[in-house]
Amino acid sequence: MSYGNALREDVLAAEITPLIGVFDMFSASLAAKHYNGMFVSGFGFAASYYGLPDIGFIAWPDMVNFVQRLRLAFPEHHLLVDIDDGYVDPEVACHVVEHLEQIGASGVILEDQKRPRRCGHVDGKQILPLPEYLEKLDLVLQTRRDLVVVARTDATEESEILRRAEALASTDADVVLVDGVRSVDWIHKVRRVIGDKPLLFNQIAGGKSPRLSLPELEELGVNVAIYSTPCLFAAQSAIDSALMSLKLNNGRLPEVTPGAVGVAESLALLEKNISRHHPRRQPVRV
Repeated sequence: MSYGNALREDVLAAEITPLIGVFDMFSASLAAKHYNGMFVSGFGFAASYYGLPDIGFIAWPDMVNFVQRLRLAFPEHHLLVDIDDGYVDPEVACHVVEHLEQIGASGVILEDQKRPRRCGHVDGKQILPLPEYLEKLDLVLQTRRDLVVVARTDATEESEILRRAEALASTDADVVLVDGVRSVDWIHKVRRVIGDKPLLFNQIAGGKSPRLSLPELEELGVNVAIYSTPCLFAAQSAIDSALMSLKLNNGRLPEVTPGAVGVAESLALLEKNISRHHPRRQPVRV
């Protein structure tokens, strides 16, 4: 089964599909311990690769190269990739989709923002005229073979949210995403206008959307839940705390107590990225 069809099968199953946002190979290695699917978050990748906010700096070859490294290390995980607005031009969007499908991406999210773009959970978003976005989306749908395509709207005005959600649901896109949805009531409204089309919900700590559990989302009719930044925000907090502790202790490293991470524990995690392909390989000893 292709990667796209494997994700599609899970999306259409009765149980909700969670996808965890990763920002580099190390965060992906940790996410792979706990979940079967990953979301290649634009927010996380812009932060990790460029040290910049997610406002349009990502170059598509950088994203493609990252996804290729992920697929080599994680041959059995779902990989849903944020391609923003398709990097502006419809022909570029199609070119990127061809690359990503060739290297084993499971799916992509294509938004209807125009430049300068913004993270879906911040103010100041601007959207393309609906016909212009639908034309771009249609070209991407014609280009993909089995890749899952999520049609995303960043509309914020209430009547426009519903108009666009309904229009996106009428296309051949596999899934609809209304990003930055602000309440449970609005999840109900979107669910009603898109009919039987699978629905994706994006959660980000401190974002505009309510914090909901997977059972709660499943009850609301959500098929896919993406968590854009749990790894990134946890890393920011943990690294800052560790360096502050190092400073306060005059540069003395903490003792590696049971449950803490040292050389052996880190190597054990990374060794799995090799042993997935070479099961007889012996782990590195320290």
